[in-house]
Parts: sequence; C-alpha cells; structure tokens
Amino acid sequence: MPIRRLDVSNPRDRNTFFAFPFHLYEHSPFWVPPLITEKRDIFGNHPFYRHSVAEFFIAESGRDVLGRVAILHNRRHNQHCQRRTAFFAFFDCIDDNRVATELFAAGFDWARARGLDEIIGPRGLLGSDSGGTLVDGFQYPPALNVPYNFPYYDALIQNAGFAKDRDHLSGYLPGSYELPERFYRIADWVKRRSGFWIKSFTTVAEVRRWAPKAALVHQRAFVNNHEYFPPTEEEFNLIVDSIITVADPRLLKLVMRGDEVVGFIIAYHDVSAALRRSKGRLWPLGWAYILQERRRAEWVNVNGIGILPELRGLGANALLYTELAKSVHEFGFKHIEIIQVDETNFKSRNDMEAIGVQWIKRHRNYHRKL
Repeated sequence: MPIRRLDVSNPRDRNTFFAFPFHLYEHSPFWVPPLITEKRDIFGNHPFYRHSVAEFFIAESGRDVLGRVAILHNRRHNQHCQRRTAFFAFFDCIDDNRVATELFAAGFDWARARGLDEIIGPRGLLGSDSGGTLVDGFQYPPALNVPYNFPYYDALIQNAGFAKDRDHLSGYLPGSYELPERFYRIADWVKRRSGFWIKSFTTVAEVRRWAPKAALVHQRAFVNNHEYFPPTEEEFNLIVDSIITVADPRLLKLVMRGDEVVGFIIAYHDVSAALRRSKGRLWPLGWAYILQERRRAEWVNVNGIGILPELRGLGANALLYTELAKSVHEFGFKHIEIIQVDETNFKSRNDMEAIGVQWIKRHRNYHRKL
C-alpha cells in the first residue's frame, strides 16, 4: 500500500485529495462538505503560505484512495509559542489502522526532516479554524464549519502514537430557554454603573468598518487559549469574510464601554443543510440555497463570546448572555449550539451551565513527540 506525496501543481492530484471525503462520507446523513472554493486555497492560494509550508499525503491501493493527511509547518505559531511543532490537518481515512499509521509515519518523517520535534492536531490553516476530532456526540448534526467524522477516528489516531492533548465541548440550549432573572438585573446594573452598551449592526459594510477594532479585542480575549497565536491582517480579513458569507449582521454584537470595543458575540444561522444540498458549490444555486436556508434555519451557532480579560468578573458576561438571549428570541430559533468551549475554561463552562447549557459534543486534539 503506497503512501504518495502529492504534487500540488498537478490538478489531478489536487482533485484526488479534495474529493476523497466526498466519497468516504457519501452515505453519511451528517457530514457537511466544505466549500468547493476552498480547493484552490488549501494548496497555495491562502494567507497561510505567506509564512508557512505544508505537505500533503495520500494512501492508495490501485486506483482507490484509502486515506489522506496534511502536515503543516506553521512558522508563525512556532515563533509565537517558541516551539518546534508540526500540525496535522485534513485527516480522513477508511477504518484501517495500517493505512492511518503509514499515512502518519510519512508525515512524521517530513516533519522531522524540517527539525520539528512534536506534532499536534487536527488543526486548520487558520489558527481560528474549528478543529479537533469528534469523539462524542455522533448522533447530532454538526454545527457549521465544525468537523464531523466517523467514530473510529479516535482509535486510528491514538494507534498512530498520539495521546489526548485537550478537548473542546459544544453545548445545547433550546430556543425557548429563559435566562434566570438575576442575569437581567446584573446586566442592567452593569450598564448603569460601568457604562457598558451594545453595538448592533444592520449591514455588512458596517460590520467591515468595525472589524479591525473587534480584531484587537479578539486577540486580547483569547490570548491564553489553547495553542493560540495571532493571525496576520490578511488571515483576519479572511476570517471576517467567512463570517460575513453566512452571518446576518443583526446577530453580530459588540460590547462597548464608552467609545471602546471591549467584547463581542459572534452568532450565525446554521446553513449546513444548504451546503449539503449544493455539495459545497456556491454556483449556480449554492448562494440561493444559503439564503433560503438562512430564512428558515431553526439552529443558531454561537461561535464566539468574549470580553477583555481585565473586565471579567465585573458583570459584563451577564450583558453578553442577555444580549444573546434577546437575539435568539427575536429570530425565533428553536435550537442553540454553543461551539467548542475549552474543557479547562472552567469560568466559561460554569457560566454556560448556569444558564442551562447541556454539553452534547466533544472534539479532541492530540499530541505526539517526534
């Protein structure tokens, strides 16, 4: 069973790598295809490649593809964290330990040759990409842009020598939930005493104008997150574009203190059904499917709630949660998914549990010495 390093200049190789999960998950009712436009990006047309490099591997048997993986040398991460770490990404495989082990072994050799001494993952080309391998919650549909995989992946990865590094939890609230009254009392008190207020949006253009200020708060709010490193300006613009593609501006909120941005809420309609329907294509009908699904979506994904570290504990979190509740009730969502809270972030977990969140999914990141 040969393991082949991809020739990313060859369109056939690029298509082979990108198309494999479409075949692997062909009969899965839950897997959501990536946007076809990402195919040209992951092999070179992406801001990641301004500072870093990647290698792509596939396992084949005759004309059949059995698995794939990418190994990333993210120099920006290593410079920020003072480490020599490789990432693995885009791992997909049939249920065969030998295939997975040999795929990873080829990636390990490439990483060692670059002087790297450990490997973590799964990660994306962007530091903010939702990552991890799903290890619990397979009975639930995936949130938008959050990985879904078969249950056997955890065993394949661990049999290749990896151990658990960190888990991230996703939680559920019914759309009909009501915040305890004390949250509203605290939020009103914070507004009166501390000068906090909520900046709302109505247009995409307005979101873009405020995005740079929000970026600074995002970096400071998440600086201690697991394996955090700051995005470049080009990467941040790509993040904003990806949010704007699916988000209704009215669901994006900023927490203000006077004229300064001090917090944010990032939420959007879950339009995964539209991507499944269009098979990841935006043209000719993908955009219409997304807009149609946004009008009727019953799920909202909450993919970022943050406040500046120095303001935590002053009641500003209550303001965040009351604003989120108002948005959910205004749009009439039936289901709310809180996406990927670090299992070691006990403050955030306690806050979420206080408003009734039930943890329904677990995504795992792994670590291995090289």
